[in-house]
Amino acid sequence: MTRKAGYALLAAIIALIVALSAAIYVGAAAGDGTGRSRDNLAGARTPRNPAEPASTGTWVGTWSASPVGAEPGTEMTGLANRSVRNVVHTSAGGTNARITLSNVYGQSPLTITHATIAIAVGGGTAAAVPETMRRLTFNGSTTVVVPAGRQAMSDAVRITVPHDSDVLVTTYSPNAAGPVTYHPRSRQISYAAQGDLTEDVTGTAYTEQVEYWRYLTALDVLSNESNGTVVAFGDSLTDGVGSSTGANNRWPDLLSDRLREAVEDGEDLPRYSFVNQGIGGNQVLANGLGRPAENLSGLGRFGRDVLSRTNVKVVIIDLGVNDILRNPGHADPDAIVEGLRTLVRQAHARGLKVIGATLMPFQGHNGYSSEREGVRQDINAEIRSGKVFDAVVDFDAAVRDPYNPRKFRPDYDSGDHLHPSDKGYKRMTEAFDLDDLKGGVPAQL
Repeated sequence: MTRKAGYALLAAIIALIVALSAAIYVGAAAGDGTGRSRDNLAGARTPRNPAEPASTGTWVGTWSASPVGAEPGTEMTGLANRSVRNVVHTSAGGTNARITLSNVYGQSPLTITHATIAIAVGGGTAAAVPETMRRLTFNGSTTVVVPAGRQAMSDAVRITVPHDSDVLVTTYSPNAAGPVTYHPRSRQISYAAQGDLTEDVTGTAYTEQVEYWRYLTALDVLSNESNGTVVAFGDSLTDGVGSSTGANNRWPDLLSDRLREAVEDGEDLPRYSFVNQGIGGNQVLANGLGRPAENLSGLGRFGRDVLSRTNVKVVIIDLGVNDILRNPGHADPDAIVEGLRTLVRQAHARGLKVIGATLMPFQGHNGYSSEREGVRQDINAEIRSGKVFDAVVDFDAAVRDPYNPRKFRPDYDSGDHLHPSDKGYKRMTEAFDLDDLKGGVPAQL
């Protein structure tokens, strides 16, 4: 078989993987051009919440997290008779808000009879600012039933959401419905309590603390300070593993802050919010285990986690290290690069600009070998050539040790020789050329 024919076969296989994943995950948001899911119980009908005012602005994503899998220990009972209070951090402010709940890994319908949103009184607490507490509805009802494998978006509710603030989203389910769809290793403490305490503002009963998000996968706001959404798409390096818990030092958080400050200083840059669709251990090509697959591949989840987000303008892709580290043999750099190009083609078909990151070093990690280092270098050379993405951010050059470029500079290393420290994440942010966020899709690569 010729090299050209081999690439054609590889592209066809990848396209088949994408198509099959889309067919399996029909519960992901179909999108109607507004970012609203069609998976609400009553279908596409979306009556206005009585609390929603006639208001102007642009709907954008201010926070999101990818559903990763089924929470261990919740298979039989779910979180029956429990109030789940998720703490999420905003990248943009707004005057109205709506949430998305996911039951994609559930095996039975999830009944939520009460849900609220409020602004936290500060960081590291389950207590709410009393006057901000709002009850959420779904197609006009306080109760929503989310079928197994599906998701549901709430109606919009009037609430002033500041940027760079913690928001409390609380749900109560009276029935056993498992397992619970969750996102582990969130670098953020969330809470749970017995009984229906969704409108409790003190937070004192929320004694269970967990470092993951349950059910909640998106928070959108109607914003006058943002014109669109940037999606950060990647693995644990995007999810923020290695950064301080509760400090919001993941690189998408820090890049959001940097862009806002530049705009406030008068620089000619787009006003964008940021959402983080990183999953620890994620690969471009391979799914995790289970049915449905946990830790769905980048190819399989791109439609759900990027194309179905609200008002997306730009996607930043930092993915590929796990394809190298988790391959028991010799990972094929050409296959990984072709997978990345497939993601770019999907983004371009939706008019999205794509910025791609070089793969950072990992010498010292237990998965390191000279062969794997060679694969990383081959992928980075192709990325730097300009033939994969519309623009490139060189994370590798930013954090590597100048005396040994196969490993992190010591102060940028969290200690495991794979994930950055807080200082390393800050350095990654500084490597971005903010002008790359401008403009749309360039000429065909």
